[in-house]
Amino acid sequence: MTIKMEDKTHIQLNNLLYSCVDQKQRGNEQFVHEHALGYVISGETRIQTTDGVKVFGAGNVGLVRRNQLVKSVKVPPPGGEFKSINIFLDQDFLRRYSAENKLPPVEKYSGDPMFILPPDPYIKGYFESLIPYFENAIQPKAALAELKTKEAIELLLRLSPGLKNFLFDFSEPYKIDLEAYMNRHYMFNVPTVQFAKLTGRSLASFKRDFEKVFQTSPGVWLQRKRLSEAYYLIREKGRKPSEVYLDVGFENLSHFSYSFKKTYGVAPSMI
Repeated sequence: MTIKMEDKTHIQLNNLLYSCVDQKQRGNEQFVHEHALGYVISGETRIQTTDGVKVFGAGNVGLVRRNQLVKSVKVPPPGGEFKSINIFLDQDFLRRYSAENKLPPVEKYSGDPMFILPPDPYIKGYFESLIPYFENAIQPKAALAELKTKEAIELLLRLSPGLKNFLFDFSEPYKIDLEAYMNRHYMFNVPTVQFAKLTGRSLASFKRDFEKVFQTSPGVWLQRKRLSEAYYLIREKGRKPSEVYLDVGFENLSHFSYSFKKTYGVAPSMI
């Protein structure tokens, strides 16, 4: 059994995660490793991709596909707390479920990688049945997490049988245009190995192809590209350094300020 309390605002039981925050909070993880099924109890989650921002409000149940780069923000309601429950549907579990239920192979999924499910009393009731375990600090057995995960899959397929392609497409990203992808996704702060996976390459071939395309290493190019975008946002759009450093892909303000001054000869606050 894995019961993890990251802090008083996040409690995790195996693949079930409960969040409760009273301040606006950015998500730490920008690479979606596994499919995620989430229910917003109060407040809202804003998820940004290169296609824009999708807002999941209180009462919404959302489904997010694996192998995506996203930036998320948890926003509490005025004077209240943001609360949500997420269930991560990992590939190993889904493969076992598919084998146990003798599901036929599915077509490659080509639909929306992130969407809000239509209202459904069964799925809403399902999530509400989980809330007492987290809010009352009950420590259920790990078997509960497995049963609840199976129940979630059953309810999704009951709601929309077409979701089988979303859930059980086990194919991995194929080799795509590296230059186009990086120019759209450079602002996501993830390890190089994740960029390699998402462009359908091994780490070695990613680095080799990258240098052919950009004539420099991924690390050098990413920093230069992020600083250039930050310079534009500060100088031309009037944004503050404290507002842009996370948006362009830096981890902290001090490193951003140091790198900016080293490159442009002036602190970002002086632009």
